[in-house]
Amino acid sequence: MSFTCDYGLAEAARIGAAIGAALIPGDVVLLSGDLGAGKTTLARAMLKARGLAGEAPSPTFAIVQPYAPPEVDLPIAHVDMYRIEAEDELIELGLDDYLYDGALLIEWPERLGGEGWPGALSLRISGQGDARVLTAEVPAAWGARWPLR
Repeated sequence: MSFTCDYGLAEAARIGAAIGAALIPGDVVLLSGDLGAGKTTLARAMLKARGLAGEAPSPTFAIVQPYAPPEVDLPIAHVDMYRIEAEDELIELGLDDYLYDGALLIEWPERLGGEGWPGALSLRISGQGDARVLTAEVPAAWGARWPLR
């Protein structure tokens, strides 16, 4: 299923929170868009929906920012692939380990090269300023869990 909506920056927290609340173990959310499009904003709202009380730093320099209970109610790795240059670097990150009992939020998934993860929720953000467009490719695995209508 494809889904598209226009939104402003004030609505980004609501959208991210709705998607974050629907996450279950094994989910992968791919966040694409230009630099400054709002990928991290949506990821932060997803983390807040899972109970994160503090700030969620951008994982740009760390590449992987892990969150675990009791900080959040579901183990989540927030990943920024912007600095990944080769596919073999991904193996060292051990991201698949999060899929046993947690979820992945991946910014810049186009750096994955190959196929990435089958069944991932793909979110593309476009626009600038206060006029954004979210385009989602919602996999069958999300089914009735997809929170936006």
